Amino acid sequence: MEAKPVPTDTRDACDDGDSACCSACAAHEKARADAFKTGGNDEQRGLSRATKRQLATLAAAAVLATGGYAVQAAGRQVGAAAWLPLAAMLVFAAAYLLAGWDVLWSAAKNIVRGKVFDELFLMAIASLGAFLIGAMEEAIGVMVFYKIGELLQEGAADKSRRSIRALLALRPDKARVRRGEEWVDCQPEDIVPGDLLLVRPGERVPVDGTVVEGRGSFDTSSMTGESTPRPAAAGEGALSGFIALDAAITIQAERPASESSAARIVELVENASKAKAKTELFITRFAKWYTPAVVVGALLVALVPPLFVEGQSFSTWAYRALVMLVISCPCAFVISVPLGYFAGLGGAAKRGILIKGASVLDALADAKTVVFDKTGTLTDGSFSVRELMPADGFNEEELLGGAVAAGTHSNHPLALAIRKAWEGTGKPHPVCDDGAYSEIAGHGTVAMVGGSEVLAGGDRLLHLKGVPHDCRPATGTEIHVAIAGRYAGRIGVGDALKADGRSALAGLRSLGIRRVAMLTGDSGASANRVAAEAGITEVHHGLLPEGKLDRLEAILGEERGRGSVIFVGDGVNDAPVLARADAGIAMGGGSDAAVESADVVLMSGEPSRVVEAIERAKRTRRIVAQNIVFALGIKLAFLGLGAVGLAAMWEAVIADVGVALIAVLNSTRALR
Repeated sequence: MEAKPVPTDTRDACDDGDSACCSACAAHEKARADAFKTGGNDEQRGLSRATKRQLATLAAAAVLATGGYAVQAAGRQVGAAAWLPLAAMLVFAAAYLLAGWDVLWSAAKNIVRGKVFDELFLMAIASLGAFLIGAMEEAIGVMVFYKIGELLQEGAADKSRRSIRALLALRPDKARVRRGEEWVDCQPEDIVPGDLLLVRPGERVPVDGTVVEGRGSFDTSSMTGESTPRPAAAGEGALSGFIALDAAITIQAERPASESSAARIVELVENASKAKAKTELFITRFAKWYTPAVVVGALLVALVPPLFVEGQSFSTWAYRALVMLVISCPCAFVISVPLGYFAGLGGAAKRGILIKGASVLDALADAKTVVFDKTGTLTDGSFSVRELMPADGFNEEELLGGAVAAGTHSNHPLALAIRKAWEGTGKPHPVCDDGAYSEIAGHGTVAMVGGSEVLAGGDRLLHLKGVPHDCRPATGTEIHVAIAGRYAGRIGVGDALKADGRSALAGLRSLGIRRVAMLTGDSGASANRVAAEAGITEVHHGLLPEGKLDRLEAILGEERGRGSVIFVGDGVNDAPVLARADAGIAMGGGSDAAVESADVVLMSGEPSRVVEAIERAKRTRRIVAQNIVFALGIKLAFLGLGAVGLAAMWEAVIADVGVALIAVLNSTRALR
């Protein structure tokens, strides 16, 4: 497809800066997103061709059945032709085959494959038996209502799938890229890191990148579940799937489309339902013995009373046995339970909580221990100056200025934090003398400033250079400064606890989490400070990746049998621990290794989303348990009624299809 040039100036990117056009673009994008959420266009929201064919087939079967009733009624009149009863039977047979041929055929194929005892087998044998004993209209009714129930169940499942498919719209189908002196349209797959992209108001960011021009805000709700717009300004990150709200933004691509955040979401969601949950496996095992048991029970009901009780009719007890087979159909279990988990996965995904499988939901619901990493997980991961502590003879400005000058050429995060703090003063940037700068690995920096030696680094640097100073325990990460051989003081630097960190810990305890711990490679002082702010009493610090893994193994051993252990992290060094935990939760803005190793990804990176993930998992499993108890209880009650002749085939249909429908509708609650 030929590339189409678009305006080169971001101010003219939307019909020469026409704000009405910008609003129209945003309105169009919102309408498109809303349409997708409700099923897309009219064709998507309408019935599929297969569904229409099934409805037409069922309607035809109902018409034939009505005709059969009419012929049967005519045959009962005095003097009616002798062939009318046979004609009625043939019409009923045609209606039965029209409504249930695919059920009979599927049951036959399953029997050939060795899969005998399933719900199709139960439906086939029950309806055929009813037809053979003369209850032809009931046999047709069983098939018609069963198929209607299947259609309604499929509709409920589609509602769940649409919530998942809405995530697949995160990736736009085109991107606007700078090529030479003009902007051209291309496929997102053609973008390479370094390309400049133009995103107009109402459009989605095609790949992950950084804002380089423009100022406005992003709608991040589709990615993070956060409703508050995020600022869009030069230097800010922009994830694929973000929507520009009120200005044209120029972004420099950092990743190809295949590695973007939206692509990772799509991959996670597409694979989310592959893992089997323990409860689902239980249902599978349950059906394997449940179906043979009810078939044997029905045979006993059909054979024992006529053979051993005088005056009992075989046809009466055979009919009751067939009713029991229809009632016992396990479709309410095998449909509603997986759908409940699938709905739970979809509902969490809509909130930016990506869960990689139903088994993970069970692990989250069983959580009794949550272990956190520190930097980037509980804290924001960006260092800032927290305290200036000048020594006697120096003031705060001299202390901070000396550290800035000594770290002029350093790219260390602590040096960057100190320079940022100095920029807040609005004063000229102090620099070192030309060529008079060096870094000592693991110690700090040394520079000449105005002919005087200035040191900035750890306590070891002061000892190395022989600078006298008071040795006192550090209360966190500290930078010591010396000017012209005199100790100038220390600067406390640290990363701040995330805004929702403390409330997240309180929320976990309210959910019944008995043990909360922190594993970190940071120093004891820094780790203990953050833990105290968050309300964590168990801290393990100074851990290398293998040390983290060993510590988690110990916690898993201590908590074995008491509930699952959850680990929350974001870094490459957290990947082994995330993979080893009963359920690993990664922050969406963390490393690729952490995201790949984790079972859950929190797109917003907020600790409070850990609480929400566990809450949703518990609620999903409650809904699944409700379905199991409800369906089993109703079926057992109707089985008893069927065995003593108080439930006919119509009640059997209600017990089967009706219970399945109620269970399916209950499962969809997990979406909300």
